[in-house]
Amino acid sequence: MNNFARLEQPTGRTITVDGKEYLFFGGTSYLGLATNKAYANLFIEGIHRYGINNGTSRNNNVQQAIFDQAEEYAARRFGFEASLLLSSGYLATQFAVRALAAEGEVLYAPSCHPSLWLDELNGKPKTQDNFADWSSNTIDYINQSTQTSFVVVSNSMDNMKPECYDFTVFERIDPSKKVVLLLDDSHGIGVMYCNEISFKRNNFRPANIELIVVASLAKGLATDAGLILANQGRIRNFKQSNFYTGASPSSPASLYAFVHGEEIYRQQFNKLQRNISYFGTILKGRLNAISCFPVFSSTDRSLYARLMNAGILVSSFPYPLATDPLFNRIVLNAHHHKADLERLNHAIAIY
Repeated sequence: MNNFARLEQPTGRTITVDGKEYLFFGGTSYLGLATNKAYANLFIEGIHRYGINNGTSRNNNVQQAIFDQAEEYAARRFGFEASLLLSSGYLATQFAVRALAAEGEVLYAPSCHPSLWLDELNGKPKTQDNFADWSSNTIDYINQSTQTSFVVVSNSMDNMKPECYDFTVFERIDPSKKVVLLLDDSHGIGVMYCNEISFKRNNFRPANIELIVVASLAKGLATDAGLILANQGRIRNFKQSNFYTGASPSSPASLYAFVHGEEIYRQQFNKLQRNISYFGTILKGRLNAISCFPVFSSTDRSLYARLMNAGILVSSFPYPLATDPLFNRIVLNAHHHKADLERLNHAIAIY
């Protein structure tokens, strides 16, 4: 079998190995920005303006303007009071969960990403597998507890199955309990809804629940940075931490493209949503899927090899640990053509 682990090419619409071209339906570049020429030109423009990187801490007396600009822009773009940017999603998530752990009992939802774990050496936190049952039991636990402060940690969605989570149920928590809801939206931010997080929070305003969102921007938004979205006071406090002041920031060129590439983003977002809609129509429910999200999954272990024979490469690996079950994860992106989707559907349907 071909080895796809040492590629010398971008992972875009197609991948060529040993002279054979494969349609690629994998990865996390949902919007195709990582291989979009116009977006790459913005990145290059950022390099000319700011250089390749900036290895100084954020409390240095000499600063490039793009870092503050990008934080103000990200908060405004995604509808929060303030934001904080670090060099990676993993760093941002570890920073947030470790800082918040001192404020109350930490309660983990099922299938939390390893970057959210407080103690990686002891493995993933023990919890129920079903989100609906877990959330109901967690609400009862909080309401009946003698403690008054809690930190609830969760992915915003399960990007593997995929599955959307309903956080509005937490409105049933006793108003006397203080809860910080920390959501990792790395796969949903800017992907499911235009310039929004994946959790639709229009009517979610319980006064006792503070929402904080963390995300890796390296996926859909092709930006090597970790983002924390929260209220002004929370971000102000976070910025006093050594995690923020002592760590080198993300690439200024990457942030320059993020700030100035919104028009390109919108074009790619519309292309992606058209692809999702069309593929869902012709697929006729043969795979697991949710609305507006470009991932279609299957636990059929033979699917990967069958698609490979048809010249189609998808993601297939155990997740999040090597001991976990194998997932076949078919990922659409904005670069795929209508004919690509029809070819994929045909390859799935004939078996």
